[in-house]
Amino acid sequence: MSDLGLRKVVSVTDELLLELGRPVAVPVRRAAAAAVIRNPWAGLGLVADLQPEVERIAPGLARLLTDRVSEALGGVDRVEAFGKAAIVGLNGEIEHGGALIHTPFFGNVLRELTEGTSIIVFSDDRLPAGEPLTVPLWHKTAAATRSHYQTCQIRIPDAPRPDEIVVIAAGASGPRPNARIGDRATDPVIRLADLEGQEDREGREDTKNMETVQ
Repeated sequence: MSDLGLRKVVSVTDELLLELGRPVAVPVRRAAAAAVIRNPWAGLGLVADLQPEVERIAPGLARLLTDRVSEALGGVDRVEAFGKAAIVGLNGEIEHGGALIHTPFFGNVLRELTEGTSIIVFSDDRLPAGEPLTVPLWHKTAAATRSHYQTCQIRIPDAPRPDEIVVIAAGASGPRPNARIGDRATDPVIRLADLEGQEDREGREDTKNMETVQ
């Protein structure tokens, strides 16, 4: 792993057992794995072609982090939702983090290893060491499945240093607890014109009620 410029790997796992003081039907585990690496473009100015370093670094990071997340959740078959993220240190560009997570050399590897088909939802930012980043998650094969829209947060006290990047993969073993807001398959068709018409009707009804009270 030394060829990746890897300084440390951090894993975070939580398992939700109670919601509003009541046991959840199925405990849901969320996990994030983060690799703290040296920014290969730090101090080089505006590098026009980021591809060579992406091809060298991203696939190995994807394998490492996906393995850690899958292990934390109990195996690949337990991974129902996934997400990815990058935090760039203050001496780097946002594009440096994007280069490592937004190309097929990372995303396709993560998706194949988790047996997913969805586009992988993401977040990225440039932050000083110790700042938290929230990583969004959604279903690995059905991105529109609203029950699996959730997040996990990761914070590393000493990373990223100014010349580092933190690359993150995350996953969940199930949906949010007590998910009950429907789905796109069950939603009514809602148009702005319909909502505006409803507001007009409610406004007229309020006016009528006020006149009755007077």
